[in-house]
Amino acid sequence: MLYTLAGGGTLCGVAALVLLIVSTATDFWMQYRYSGSSANQGLWRFCINHKCHAHTITVAFWDATRAFMLLAVLSCFAGVVLGLSAFTNGTKNRRVRTGGIALLLSGFLALLALAIYTGVTVTFFGKRFLDWRFSWSYIIGWVAIILAFAAGVFQLCAYQRTTAEPAPSNSPDS
Repeated sequence: MLYTLAGGGTLCGVAALVLLIVSTATDFWMQYRYSGSSANQGLWRFCINHKCHAHTITVAFWDATRAFMLLAVLSCFAGVVLGLSAFTNGTKNRRVRTGGIALLLSGFLALLALAIYTGVTVTFFGKRFLDWRFSWSYIIGWVAIILAFAAGVFQLCAYQRTTAEPAPSNSPDS
């Protein structure tokens, strides 16, 4: 049962890691349209009329969102590595538990990042532009959060199952 839960957690963690990397690396988190011109606002740059520019004005919510997303990617990577290392030399309960905690932390950090981003962008762009919409990479970020939380829960359930089972006795029958 440990290998099933821990393996499922590791698989969900790998999927969450890939989706977090894609959503963090993609610049088109939020898109809106106005007066026939296309404009895209991302974490790293903005594009207007098919020309992209780096953010020159430092806004705290961009910095906070970037930082939380990068920390979420690193935490998810650590959780996946710990989950995979639990299979190398037999069952390592502490690695499974620590991997589960790292994956839950990853989901929480990504949730915090997207909550900040959503609140500020809806408030700012929702009042100024009527035709803006969230892009696919933003949606992928939310799917990654769900997968990271599921991976952490699977890892922690695997840890709980192994600690609840009695240890096999190594004494020979006489």
